[in-house]
Amino acid sequence: MKVINAFTVDVEDYYHVSAFEEHIDRAHWDRYESRVVANTHRILKMLGRHEVRATFFVLGWVAERFPRLVRDIQAGGHEIGAHGHWHHLIYRMSPDEFRTDLVRCRDVLQQITGKPVVAYRAPSFSITKKSLWALAILAEEGFRFDSSVFPIYHDRYGIPGAEVSIHRIDTPAGPLWEFPVSVLRIGRMNLPVSGGGYFRLYPLHLTLQFLSKINRKHNRPFVFYVHPWELDPDQPRLQICSRLSRTRHYLNLASTEKKLDVLLRKFRFGPLGDVIEETRLSSSVPTVAQATLAGKDTR
Repeated sequence: MKVINAFTVDVEDYYHVSAFEEHIDRAHWDRYESRVVANTHRILKMLGRHEVRATFFVLGWVAERFPRLVRDIQAGGHEIGAHGHWHHLIYRMSPDEFRTDLVRCRDVLQQITGKPVVAYRAPSFSITKKSLWALAILAEEGFRFDSSVFPIYHDRYGIPGAEVSIHRIDTPAGPLWEFPVSVLRIGRMNLPVSGGGYFRLYPLHLTLQFLSKINRKHNRPFVFYVHPWELDPDQPRLQICSRLSRTRHYLNLASTEKKLDVLLRKFRFGPLGDVIEETRLSSSVPTVAQATLAGKDTR
């Protein structure tokens, strides 16, 4: 049987992304045309056609304004996770600020769904060496699963030496299961291969080849991620940040949906929590102390 991988969606709108945050005041988010409901439904319909259940990490701000969207996601049999409330980068927050933001998001999602929310992904994968303290707060607040650590070098996120497979993190507040954003080891470099801008950048055949290697050569599941705005080539073009940031955001939006359709035919997928539980029960997984999570720098 094929390995079951985790399909995840970060439910946020195009103007919520970190590249725009220095130019768009959060107090002004309501002034922008919202496209998150329609774009998320496009993903829900696609997943329905392929009979795939996934994890949707929902921004609390979105959930407060569009509670029916959260219920529609839940009605599709998908797992609901938290993505923070205001899409702040964690390493720019204090622990108290992070906890307040986390709890607000979790509570609104639980009120809408009537079920515990135990999965989390940080905005822009912003659990880094500077913000490892956030892991203990997640455990304290009842979260069991996290998918925030990206084992690469990047100007905004990443812990290059971190463990790349599903593992248990022993925090001062108890255990937390981490499913790092998937990478493929090539030489001395971890190559990001599992979604977002990288999915839009690489030719599809390379993405399929890279992900297949994770399943077959390394015999482990990968986690794939996408944002609803990545299926929306008609979204407003904001000329408010650097050329690099605009290129990252708008690159190849028109081809995302077709590529996703192929991806969903090629691999087996399930919710993040289910994949972690299956892996935990079927094989031995590493245990990492929070203090040593960053691991060895492997440049």
